[in-house]
Amino acid sequence: MQMVEIAQCLAFEEKEPRKVKLKGHIYSCRNFGNLTFLHLRDRTGVIQVVVEEPRLLAQVQTLALETPVLIEGELVSTPKGGSEIKLHFLKTLSEPSLNLPVEISKDKKMASLNLKSMLDYRPLTLRNEKTRAIFKIEAVLCAAFREFLSFEGFTEIHSPKIVSTGTEGGAQVFKLDYFGRPAFLAQSPQFYKQMMVGVFERVFEIGPVYRAEEHDTSRHLNEYVSMDFEMGFIESEEDVINMQVRLLKHMFARLAKDCSHELSLWQAQVPVIKETIPQIDLEEAIKLLESNFLWRAVQGDLDPEGEKLLCAYFSEKEESELVYVRRYPLSARPFYTMPYGQYASRSFDLLFRGLEITTGGQRIHKAEELVAGMQRVGLSSDEFSDYLQCFQYGMPPHGGLAIGLERLAKQLLELPNVRLASLFPRDRQRISP
Repeated sequence: MQMVEIAQCLAFEEKEPRKVKLKGHIYSCRNFGNLTFLHLRDRTGVIQVVVEEPRLLAQVQTLALETPVLIEGELVSTPKGGSEIKLHFLKTLSEPSLNLPVEISKDKKMASLNLKSMLDYRPLTLRNEKTRAIFKIEAVLCAAFREFLSFEGFTEIHSPKIVSTGTEGGAQVFKLDYFGRPAFLAQSPQFYKQMMVGVFERVFEIGPVYRAEEHDTSRHLNEYVSMDFEMGFIESEEDVINMQVRLLKHMFARLAKDCSHELSLWQAQVPVIKETIPQIDLEEAIKLLESNFLWRAVQGDLDPEGEKLLCAYFSEKEESELVYVRRYPLSARPFYTMPYGQYASRSFDLLFRGLEITTGGQRIHKAEELVAGMQRVGLSSDEFSDYLQCFQYGMPPHGGLAIGLERLAKQLLELPNVRLASLFPRDRQRISP
């Protein structure tokens, strides 16, 4: 008898039944006296199992939900389309010692859970099919990111997460004791990406980053997954933008192909990028919002409301759910950002359905200009001697960006809180499970 997975059973369309063997968890159970319907869950999906034999009815009625089992049965096509399994044999692989504190098989019950309960019971709530779909989608996004950039000649790197100084300076770093010396958790792989441009020219990384920001909003995490790339020998930040547009087209196409079921669970629509993604300078965006929506800028920047209004405008006028905002003030960007004129910078954010999901731009590639940038923001170049080393021996014009994985998933699925897009979120209040 063949051992199969549920996805294979769900695709069964033959008229003649077939004997199969499966392993999985008891996801739900409905008893009707002389008939019981089980739903079995494995990594590939959920299928209905029909129990009719008296000896099996007595056995399954004693099983707790989420019990791991091995079953044998007859795979049949149903009159309404689809398939189910008529149970012939069941073996319990282990017995849960506690009953479930949440009804993970019921989407309505899960949707009514408050955020605290959803996260306190995270090892269990992740077993819900709809919740699990979030992380299948994120896995495919990462795989597509890696696939596209590898094809484009980028080399994957893995940079340290314990560093001797903050990437951008400032106080938004987590300090730790490193064998009696002060150290920090990395805010980003930025310095290492730039160093490696001098080695491989094109590099990318997928990994955690840490921000000691005292935010407690639906948009912020203190640890999140950043998808970064950096590329050398560019003409301007437009080369970085053009690369990302092509990258996103590939990621979204791969998502639509490989995650149609997971997207359908959330009734999510993958955005369509026609030719390119529209761009607007920050100064123009502020004027547009002020004249069309009576919105007022906060310290010369876009606030969350401004980001939502701007995306709504471009969605209606240009049928694009994404928009690049360029030319942020030099004073609002890290010291390594390439200037554009006296006050602006060659930097950009990418907004998606009202939320920034990407920050990027062209970097300064001359050592003396980097030192001047450090001085401008009150940093000592002595603290960055290792970083400056590669520039002192020659670096090409380069630039890059970072995409927040959880934010991208949040916006794709229209989740109310970015914590729901994090396996085990870390914020100001939470450091477990």
